[in-house]
Amino acid sequence: MNIRRLSLATALIGAAAMSLTTLTACSSNAGDGRTDGKLDVVASFYPMQFLAQRIGGDKVHVSSLTKPGIEPHDLEISPRQTADLSKAGLVVYLKGLQPSVDRAVGQAEPRHVADAASYTTMEDHGTEVEGEHGHEGEEGHEDEHGHDDHAHSGGDAAADPHIWLDPVRYAQAARGVGKALEKADPDHAAAYKKNTAALVKHLNTLDQDFRNGLKDRTSDTFITTHAAFGYLSERYGLKQEAISGLDPESEPSPARVRALHAIARKDKVNTVFFETLVSDKTAGTLAGDLHLKTDVLDPIEGIGDTSKGHDYLEVMRSNLKALQQALGTK
Repeated sequence: MNIRRLSLATALIGAAAMSLTTLTACSSNAGDGRTDGKLDVVASFYPMQFLAQRIGGDKVHVSSLTKPGIEPHDLEISPRQTADLSKAGLVVYLKGLQPSVDRAVGQAEPRHVADAASYTTMEDHGTEVEGEHGHEGEEGHEDEHGHDDHAHSGGDAAADPHIWLDPVRYAQAARGVGKALEKADPDHAAAYKKNTAALVKHLNTLDQDFRNGLKDRTSDTFITTHAAFGYLSERYGLKQEAISGLDPESEPSPARVRALHAIARKDKVNTVFFETLVSDKTAGTLAGDLHLKTDVLDPIEGIGDTSKGHDYLEVMRSNLKALQQALGTK
């Protein structure tokens, strides 16, 4: 009798354990890149996260490697994050922006990858900063206004990764991410197609708002902290004058500061823009020396408490208003 009871208890415990294992497997789908039936998508930083969330909708679970308030250029990937990449159903990133992410993606070899840089054209906008290529003491050739002549040269300058600040290029990236989601999760391809079309429509409207909103301006030139707005400037016929280079933490040379003083006077610049995730000290000093106003022009590398909007579209419209004021649109 005792043996029977023991055997029955053992059987019940085994069945319970089996059920628990099955339940756990259903929840995580045994490491197939899903959680609770949703595709696990890992995004490198906010602009990629925004695309994944808008296009994936309720069919995906999106996490970001770059937490709010962290400057994405400075991100270092932990071994645990690299392991998470290998388990993800899809990794959405922008090659060339975050070297640590590029290395981690190469090591993790995720099953599906969407590189936003591969869906559009990249350019070497260059930056107007002495020693831009990272070699101390080297200089780009500058004209009398301090403009670097290696823009579009394709030399050893790194391609400008800030494609999301051009709504047209960002829409191209959105289409690419949409197709990657369809491939990673074909059962929900119809939903991804629909969501991609809706997002592209919003981005096309944003592009038209910038075109219309920047008409009849009194100046084309704006000064900003780092050279994030090359694609935006090219799209709408503006002239970006960056204090720093593509790296927001780099310091301008004395020659660059003198050049900015001359540019501000010649082009009647009235505002020096700074951003929320890096120090505004240099921008504030320059504005103080020239008796200019300061304002935020957000490169939207992350959304935080100081952002002027809750998502990419809202912050871009805030940027448009700031540019309209600085450039004297009528």
